[in-house]
Amino acid sequence: MKRVGLLGCGAIGTQIALAIDSGKIPAELTHVYDASKDSALELVSKLKIKPEIVENSHLLSSHPVNIVVEAASQDAVKDVALSVLQNKRDLMIMSVGALLDESIYDILSDACKDFKKTIYLPSGAIAGLDGIKSIKDELESISITTTKHPRSLKGAKFFEDSDINLDSIVSSTLIFEGTAKEAVSLFPANINVAALLSISGIGSEKTAVKIIADPNTDKNTHHIVATGKFGNMIFSIENFPDSNNPKTSRLAILSAIETLRKYCSDEIQIGT
Repeated sequence: MKRVGLLGCGAIGTQIALAIDSGKIPAELTHVYDASKDSALELVSKLKIKPEIVENSHLLSSHPVNIVVEAASQDAVKDVALSVLQNKRDLMIMSVGALLDESIYDILSDACKDFKKTIYLPSGAIAGLDGIKSIKDELESISITTTKHPRSLKGAKFFEDSDINLDSIVSSTLIFEGTAKEAVSLFPANINVAALLSISGIGSEKTAVKIIADPNTDKNTHHIVATGKFGNMIFSIENFPDSNNPKTSRLAILSAIETLRKYCSDEIQIGT
């Protein structure tokens, strides 16, 4: 049975831990860490099988775990990812936006090869990544339009230098248009889907992103259009936000659980 270390005890981390504790993921959660000790304690209190709370994030991979699951932040990825691979543990990353920093991506990619370990990036809140990966060499353009309720966008770095008042928006409003690289920098907790799409396709500076705030929606919607020599690919995904964290889609949590379940299972694998 695979042994799992968990970095981040928020909405996503909690649901992953509960999936392991219930047996849905055939693994053992042995160690957890969160920058907030209270969050870690709250998570552990919900579990039948109690993992150890470690004192700092680097200690997760110093224990005999098979994989460390990051469900914390882009900063956590930048701080911990390399040491996890150096300790010869696999890594699952939810805060994919961190990898749009080319220096970090290159360092981690090289480390995977050097230490013969794997980084797993769940599909998150969007579907269709299998298709995008398969046609990326023939891809000429790709765009994603994300629509969320204003409350799901609150706290984003973008608003520090913007005159937009989310509380005053009364109808569907385009608040950002740019590249995936720009979007992930300005909305680090809101738009990991753009990071995944750009990594799967033609890169963060060629992936076009629009973000719409709509106070009349109760979903997070992602509309993706890809064109190239292969033809056209168009798909839309409507997700309900997680009840505990409106910045996170329910599908992102389910995707994380399924990715880890596949990692821990010996079975027929469907899709790439």
